[in-house]
Amino acid sequence: MFLKSTRTAIITIALFTLITGVIYPLIVTGVAQVVFPEKANGSLLKKDGRVIGSELIGQPFSDSKYFWSRLSATSPFAYNAASSTGSNYGPLNPALLDGAKKRIQDLRAADTSNMQPIPVDLVTASGSGLDPHVSVAAALYQVKRVARIRNLAVEQVRSLVEENTEGRQLGFLGEPRVNVLKLNLALDNIQSTREAK
Repeated sequence: MFLKSTRTAIITIALFTLITGVIYPLIVTGVAQVVFPEKANGSLLKKDGRVIGSELIGQPFSDSKYFWSRLSATSPFAYNAASSTGSNYGPLNPALLDGAKKRIQDLRAADTSNMQPIPVDLVTASGSGLDPHVSVAAALYQVKRVARIRNLAVEQVRSLVEENTEGRQLGFLGEPRVNVLKLNLALDNIQSTREAK
């Protein structure tokens, strides 16, 4: 009886390992590669044929000619996908206030003429620490600085933000948002097109 039960258990484990660990992943991967290969391969963004990032993972931007992303609380460096957990600070953690104060100083120093209230997502990290988006308000807050440094018309940069604004998911989930990497790529494209003329 014991040998029969053991043999049945081993066969069951081997069968389910084969089905759930090999066959199912191969089918799902194959279907994904056929139906939406770009998304299945990480939604990678390329510039001049070279992969420069993913539209799903944020990147740090500190140069004032670019739109800045949300803060990242991952360690040992910002936007470390291997360290993505509940990495944001709680409201009672002094590091949250210190990080927000530092970011406010950086934003004010980068654009001393901008006295608008700073949107909260520009001074706090997302839960994962990898968020590639900022709110529309956070992008619009940075328009004048980016336009001035790049010597572009404010309206041109503002319309670029509007063109790169993603709506609510399924029309009702979440808030409109702007993917910072895609927006900065669009900015670089405008600049290089202008310089080529």
